[in-house]
Amino acid sequence: MSEYIFKLPDLGEGMVESEIGEWFIKVGDQVAEEDIVGTMMTDKAAVELSSPITGEVTQLAGKPGDMVAVGAALITFDVVGGPASPKVAVVGGPASPKVAVVGGPASPKVAVVGGPSGPKVAVVGGPSGPKVAAEAAPTKRVMTSPAIRRRAKEAGVDLASIPGTGPGGRVSRKDFDAYVVGGPSGPNIAVVGGPSGPNIAAEAAPTEIKVIGLRRIIAERMSAATREIPHFTYVEEIDITEVESLRRHLNDKNPDNSQRLTPLPFLGLALIRALREFPQCNATYDKERNVILQHSAVHLGVATQTQDGLKVPVVRHAEAMTVNELASEIRRVSEAARNNSITKSELSGSTITITSLGKLGGIVSTPVINMPEVGIIGVNRAIEKPVVLHGQIAVRTMMNLSSSFDHRFVDGYDAAAMIQRIREMLEHPATIFLP
Repeated sequence: MSEYIFKLPDLGEGMVESEIGEWFIKVGDQVAEEDIVGTMMTDKAAVELSSPITGEVTQLAGKPGDMVAVGAALITFDVVGGPASPKVAVVGGPASPKVAVVGGPASPKVAVVGGPSGPKVAVVGGPSGPKVAAEAAPTKRVMTSPAIRRRAKEAGVDLASIPGTGPGGRVSRKDFDAYVVGGPSGPNIAVVGGPSGPNIAAEAAPTEIKVIGLRRIIAERMSAATREIPHFTYVEEIDITEVESLRRHLNDKNPDNSQRLTPLPFLGLALIRALREFPQCNATYDKERNVILQHSAVHLGVATQTQDGLKVPVVRHAEAMTVNELASEIRRVSEAARNNSITKSELSGSTITITSLGKLGGIVSTPVINMPEVGIIGVNRAIEKPVVLHGQIAVRTMMNLSSSFDHRFVDGYDAAAMIQRIREMLEHPATIFLP
């Protein structure tokens, strides 16, 4: 055996160190080349690392949450090599693999041939006596996200047994959830209790959950944003009856359900038009140089909830898009963030962010600004309710926009005026499409 040290590669973004997200291996495990061994955290997302060689894990750099410098030892392997170590050739077949093992000068020659009734072993002795090699089996790499790997590990589920419906057979969250609920023979349910009712066990000790990975990064950024930025929050009620009517009309003309429009692209277009009049809101603050950067392009951040936590994928040059193009790009980057296929560049560079809780949006929220931006627009739940319209009671679809701005650089009057401008366009949606 010989030792191979896998050093932490440069994951980009000028990083000098990275945090261990989670391990999918442990000391003593046999790992094949290209097997996923764990995840490392960048400032934006979890990055899966694959093994560069085949060998046995003898040492890991640390546990999840520990920091490792770029270029430092991450995993130490014992690998096959040298005259005293056997060489293994594996030939797979439909029924079972055939394994031929040829020893060196001090080792015997062993041929292992699999068959329908089990492997047959032929041993050719050498100077030091016979040795039998274990039957090898091909290793299949299952493509999925780090979050799904963690859930599978916790649930004791073999990912290889789950049919993947994603690109290239990737196991998605829906695939995993469907398998856990149904499983090969249906769910297993354990019931504790008797004729007099359920038995209640003594209270267990609280579970300790270490704050690591993306959750740690989110915590640090939220703390920094609320500590450094004086938030000015402004909430406005908007009658979206007309824009909802337009949205339904356009969806009815499009039979492709996967391309159906949501309210977000209409809000995005209205925001883009409003930013022409209020460029101070489409800006980022360079703290190191103490400079405000006002951007002519609108790189729209779309806050997206994922299994790993909140991510903000970016729609670049949203100002150049039609409503359908904007809707399509919002769908693409949001789904990429959820299935962890998004690139690092698509998670940075936003100039203003939209955040939405969808049907859970509530009446009002206080969105936290995505540093280094100076503004964020929060979408609350749309509901039908009676309002006074032209002196008459009418049922209208109403929605609140909850916005926050950096009060150091955006005056309250300008923030309110910009939201009012968005309100005007959404209540008269034809104006959204005017040049």
